[in-house]
Amino acid sequence: MRRKTLLSLLILSLSGVSVFAQRQADRPYWYTLERGKLHFRSGEYGEALTAFEEARDERRAMYSRMEQDLITLLSLPEVRRMGDSLALIEPFIAERGHVDARVALDELYYRVPKASLGDSALAALEAIGRFKDFPDAEYWIGEAYRVEGESGIALRQYEKAYEQRALLETPGFDLEILYKIADTQRLRREYTAMEKRLLEILQRDTLWSEDSADRRSDSFVRAAMMRTLENEGVGRFLTLYRYNNQDVERAHRLLGLYYHALGRHDRGVEHLLFAFLIQNSVLIEEIIKARFDFSFTTLDAVMEETPRRPALLSYIEEVEYYKTLYYLGTSLYGSGRLPPARELWDFLSRCGAAAGEWSVRGAAQLRSPFLERAVPMP
Repeated sequence: MRRKTLLSLLILSLSGVSVFAQRQADRPYWYTLERGKLHFRSGEYGEALTAFEEARDERRAMYSRMEQDLITLLSLPEVRRMGDSLALIEPFIAERGHVDARVALDELYYRVPKASLGDSALAALEAIGRFKDFPDAEYWIGEAYRVEGESGIALRQYEKAYEQRALLETPGFDLEILYKIADTQRLRREYTAMEKRLLEILQRDTLWSEDSADRRSDSFVRAAMMRTLENEGVGRFLTLYRYNNQDVERAHRLLGLYYHALGRHDRGVEHLLFAFLIQNSVLIEEIIKARFDFSFTTLDAVMEETPRRPALLSYIEEVEYYKTLYYLGTSLYGSGRLPPARELWDFLSRCGAAAGEWSVRGAAQLRSPFLERAVPMP
């Protein structure tokens, strides 16, 4: 009796072995991908590319095998007589010991909610087939080609990864891929395509997106922001408004510089203003975390806090803070809004060495305002 119980427990434990343990014994694709990343970070780009391609092929082979295992099961005469019901087919799998089909279904249920299949075996078969794509590997293949100077191939890989984004292993990684696509298009001087991708990123900006539920409300907020800046100045603007959506800051900044370079100053102002607002919202919030009694008064007060905080200095460099202010000023001037432009240039001129060339340029604009092309594009 005891021996029978132990045998039953052994069978139960084996039937519950995770798919991940099986992968460990069968060269798991995710392990190969991580090995490729190690090669990549070590500068071994040829080995990295080989590993990334192997990871893609291993995943495709794994899910193709699982797809075929389900096809084999569903082709059995006994199963075909059961119709399309998983509720009827799964007991048959357990009774007859169709381990491969069981593993395939367990893997699928890990990936998607069982309820979403609607008790349909054909839906399960279709779903398992979709997982043959591996967007993470496609992205890293693109990275390997990028560092080798093959921007065209890299761009095609990024696009492929983005098309397969529903299967990405890391939530939110699709945004990084979109930025990589836009960056590559910028380097390849495909500016119209770049603009389209950056605007696609801004669909994630609820305060900006024209596809939001209340379009007129968004327009009203933007118009109110612009009036405040134009009529009451930078200090009042940053006192009234806070917005720290860092996911879209770079898209606004790049689009603002792009429109400035085209001489489309009204559009440049809108995007650079959002980038400026997000940047300062982040700086102010980080200062308040460290100094709870801090309250915003002027940009000078914000800058007084930054030299003591390496993280803020790093952020200022990362988002091209002084460059953003300078071109926001010239875009304001180009769109006929000289007072807030002069206020920004005056601030830059006082920043001195911290702002570097942008301080010098700001001082020159104060003496005699002029328009110049931004230089965000190669």
